[in-house]
Amino acid sequence: MRFKPLLHAFAAAVVLAACGVIASAQVTQINGKVTLKQADGTTVPVVGAQIDIYRTDIKWEDHIKTNKKGEYMHAGIPFVGTYALAVSAPGARPAYISGVRFSQNPTNDFQLDPGDGSRLTLDQIKTAGATGGSKSPGGGAPAVSKEDKAKAEEAQRQMAEVNKKNEEITKGNEVVNRTFKAGNDALNAGHLDEAIAQYQEGLAARPDEAALLINLSEALRRRGVERYNAAIKSADGDAKTQGFDAAKKDWSDAATAAGKAVELVKAASPTGENINQAAYAQNRNSAISSRALAMRLVATKVDQTKAAEALAANQEMINAETDPAKKAKDRGETLQMLFDAGATDLAVAEAQKVLAENPDDIDANRIMGLALFASGDKAKFQQAANYLQHYVDKAPDTDPLKASAKESLEYLKTAENVKPEKTQPARGTAGRKHP
Repeated sequence: MRFKPLLHAFAAAVVLAACGVIASAQVTQINGKVTLKQADGTTVPVVGAQIDIYRTDIKWEDHIKTNKKGEYMHAGIPFVGTYALAVSAPGARPAYISGVRFSQNPTNDFQLDPGDGSRLTLDQIKTAGATGGSKSPGGGAPAVSKEDKAKAEEAQRQMAEVNKKNEEITKGNEVVNRTFKAGNDALNAGHLDEAIAQYQEGLAARPDEAALLINLSEALRRRGVERYNAAIKSADGDAKTQGFDAAKKDWSDAATAAGKAVELVKAASPTGENINQAAYAQNRNSAISSRALAMRLVATKVDQTKAAEALAANQEMINAETDPAKKAKDRGETLQMLFDAGATDLAVAEAQKVLAENPDDIDANRIMGLALFASGDKAKFQQAANYLQHYVDKAPDTDPLKASAKESLEYLKTAENVKPEKTQPARGTAGRKHP
């Protein structure tokens, strides 16, 4: 007679719990280097150059200076928005760029020409443009050479294109800022349909805003949980099916949104020895976490063939976590995800890695025992009983999964006449008998 494991606790419908951290307002950082062109054509770094940062879609500005190497860096710049950046220094002609989105272009270097040392205001930047990034409204600049004139004409052409798009960009910024705030307010209040609608409106204006994608993923994942739980409780067969299908779509869409956010944030990775990575790491970890949480539900409730993909996403989240307690919790939940997805071979392999480091890890012992039991291979039942017994011995009585593990262990004892060995299971091994 073919063996069919009796994992009653895992065959029953389980009401899912919504969890997760809402991504806060995202920030980025900017950096670059300022040099001054010398008479012989060489360049030297400019120490103490004035860097004026103006946000042009709303009223905001900040001011910093370059260090001894002529380098500048500012962390904590809002992730969304359009900016103008002006650079000035004594004995130099000021330079600027405008219509810049630092989320996409965080690094901007400047080479200044000799000049009168004037400093540009935001109004001057807005009204300038005849010579693009090298305009010096204050006067006193040296005569423009033929080569410089050609460059200025090209800059003027490019500036005309930028100016043409600036109005559209400004409107896009207004939409993104408004929908990001409204979406977060709705998400925090539990109004998931409204939050999703707000984030989607913002993404329609700008599809590559990682902050919107991260929070959209969170809202979709939560709504999927609500729909799934409602479907479980429904007595109407059609309504139940429709509810499950809607939940699955939400989870798939959540994984897609978070996956795109991960790609965008990684593509914007800042480089350089003088760069503070804190702001970038916050955005990256939020995206990675959102993707991992969504992929758990995709692998267990939507498409079990995605188990390996979900494992990779969760492993990246685990590797990024620095808190030992949170890391251990994520490892345990990842093992449970693999088991629930029916990926018993992967579950065993990952549990072995954990047990190699900590033979008493209760999650790894439980999953190892259940996975070996669920294989239906009676040759593995002794090991299954050993791991389950070790879990039962170590797990606190408050562990909600302890009762189901005891049930499986009792089945092995009574129906299969397999008694747990008194020795502790070997460190991270399966299918090997103990002395």
